[in-house]
Amino acid sequence: MKPGIEWRAPRADAEAAQFAADLHAALARTPKAISPKYFYDEAGSRLFEQICDLPEYYLTRTELALLQRHAADMAAQLGDRVQLVEYGAGALRKVRLLLAALPHERVQFVPVDISGPHLLSACDGLAADAPALDIQPLVADFTRPHTLPPCPAGARRVGFFPGSSIGNFTPAEADAFLRLAAAELAGGGLLIGIDLVKDHGVLHAAYNDAAGVTAAFNLNVLARARRELGAEFPDDGFEHLAFYNPAYRRIEMHLRATRPLTLHLDGAAYDFHEGETLHTEHSHKYTVSGFQAMAARAGFEPGAVWTDPNGWFAVLWLRSPAVP
Repeated sequence: MKPGIEWRAPRADAEAAQFAADLHAALARTPKAISPKYFYDEAGSRLFEQICDLPEYYLTRTELALLQRHAADMAAQLGDRVQLVEYGAGALRKVRLLLAALPHERVQFVPVDISGPHLLSACDGLAADAPALDIQPLVADFTRPHTLPPCPAGARRVGFFPGSSIGNFTPAEADAFLRLAAAELAGGGLLIGIDLVKDHGVLHAAYNDAAGVTAAFNLNVLARARRELGAEFPDDGFEHLAFYNPAYRRIEMHLRATRPLTLHLDGAAYDFHEGETLHTEHSHKYTVSGFQAMAARAGFEPGAVWTDPNGWFAVLWLRSPAVP
């Protein structure tokens, strides 16, 4: 981060008000469902980093291996003078492999993430290791309107969205994000990771780890509601549930009520019957051709593709044509 760049945290009361409004809406609808972005407070972000190192969670190590093996090829697609925007940047673990193949003095790096403290801590570590790199962190929900720093003279804007996070979006949300990114990255492109359709047993194990870290990550949504919003519910009232839904080609994560109970929030009472769930996340699995077709409808042009030997994961380069 260059001297003189000051980061201002979003107002905590505004963030809490938005969380409360979204949670009220989630609990009032049938079936109950909330955005997975509320996993990622500081505690949730730490838990997710632990998930990435679990033996059952193939996604991170498979994508890291692809980046280690093909970073130079990927960097060649981006160009040597770029503003690199990472959506949902998190701990900056994967982008370091990509940055190692790029000339730091010709890159401006813009990591975008909703969790401010976690992002800034990661940026401090990267800045210490890469002093020539211009780092401009942006704390924002990248699925909503946001303002990126101006693209440096002579550079083109390219995006990086690893981790198969696009799978957490509904088809409509994925389309909306891809359209936003195609416009934002016009003249450049997007390097994106997608999880591929595979054996259901592999998928089940990845979201039901033996150590229970994914369960703790899932339950953190309501723990956060208790910490930040004063929500009241029984300590043992909910349990982690994750399964593959073949009709939608997606893993679903839910918080399931262990018995009839009432969750209290801001004076409102929301009843759960035994077995009723709050849907917290889905993770869609794709084919390469199917995802390329979806991206093309949003304005991208398909480019290079890198996959692992098992065919479990893919990283795609999508070109975004310049606006005439």
